[in-house]
Amino acid sequence: MVSSIHTNSAAMSALQTLAGTNSELETAQNRVSSGYKVAGSRDNSAVYAVAQNMRGDVAALTSVSASLDRANSITDVAIAAGEAISDLLIEMREKAVSAKDPSIDSIAREAYNNDFKALIDQIGKIIRTAEFDGANLLDNSLTNGIAFLADAQAVETLSVSSEDFSFSGAILTFGTTDSLGTVALASAAVTAVNASLNNVNAALSRLGSSANQIDAHLNFVSKLTDSLDAGIGFLVDADLSKESARLQALQVKQQLGVQALSIANQNPQTILSLFQG
Repeated sequence: MVSSIHTNSAAMSALQTLAGTNSELETAQNRVSSGYKVAGSRDNSAVYAVAQNMRGDVAALTSVSASLDRANSITDVAIAAGEAISDLLIEMREKAVSAKDPSIDSIAREAYNNDFKALIDQIGKIIRTAEFDGANLLDNSLTNGIAFLADAQAVETLSVSSEDFSFSGAILTFGTTDSLGTVALASAAVTAVNASLNNVNAALSRLGSSANQIDAHLNFVSKLTDSLDAGIGFLVDADLSKESARLQALQVKQQLGVQALSIANQNPQTILSLFQG
């Protein structure tokens, strides 16, 4: 090896090794402090790009879950209203059957009729107030139903059909002016209420099926989100047990590098001994 005071090859080699160790040590420290092995595109551009795309999907699925939660709430309100109406129809049927009895006097008939009309009025109030976030599945305001987000690309939708609970319609076959004033009117009311009760229960079955479909898809979205989160973790999360061991090894290597550089820097001093008399 050439002895020179201008060029110290050993020191330069030791310095390069120490610089590399310091760089690796900085990387390990960043991984330990952040918990990521890929925190940015400089760490691994390809993996970072994939992870960012997956994060975008997770964010979009959060919106899908919110949309489906809204669908659940709207459907639940409609079901609760439909069940309340079904219970009222049972009461109306009782009043109508009682009013069909030809032996009752006019006072009793009037009492049954008043109760019957009060129940009709209550049904109307339930229909009008069966609303959540501006959506009502029972008052015929949503003739084509309502659609909700079903996928992260906002391409697929999940639709819930509305049910027309309008009076004198396909489900509630009686009108707001129906009466139990006579035996004939009471007989017609019994027929209409029976048909309406069957129709309402069928509508509740359809709404229940829609609610189950929403629940199933919401469960799928939740599992998909969890899977994507796990996939992102596999790509970018640091293994802290490995990084801890690596950090300690690099710290030792750094100390040895400093020692080696110190020794190499002392080499030019040996040249002085060559000129001592």
